[in-house]
Amino acid sequence: MMNMLTILAVASGGAIGATLRFLINNAVNKSFIHTLPLGTLTVNLLGSLLIGTLFAYFHLNSALSPHLKTFLTTGLLGALTTYSTFAIESFFLLESGQYGHAFANMALNLFGSILFAGIGYMTLIHFTK
Repeated sequence: MMNMLTILAVASGGAIGATLRFLINNAVNKSFIHTLPLGTLTVNLLGSLLIGTLFAYFHLNSALSPHLKTFLTTGLLGALTTYSTFAIESFFLLESGQYGHAFANMALNLFGSILFAGIGYMTLIHFTK
């Protein structure tokens, strides 16, 4: 059920997650010589690790407040990275033996997001010439 507490949980978690993403991304990119976007990779891997850990914790502690869960997952990790949600959903598909669905989900997310980023970029570049 969506109410004001749920909205506040998402908003406050999102503010913290977005700030963390900015700080971590900048710190990593300033600290390491690289040719890959290591700051983004860092927050995506960290977010994936955290959402896996949190979902396991939630599974073991079902009495936790739904607002706390929403704050941590949708708010904090959603702003830190949406890659964490993709990771846990793919893991659950693999864990349940739905290998075809898992690999389709992974391929569509990976290649689809790259394709759509390229379409968005090229469309704007094309129409601003």
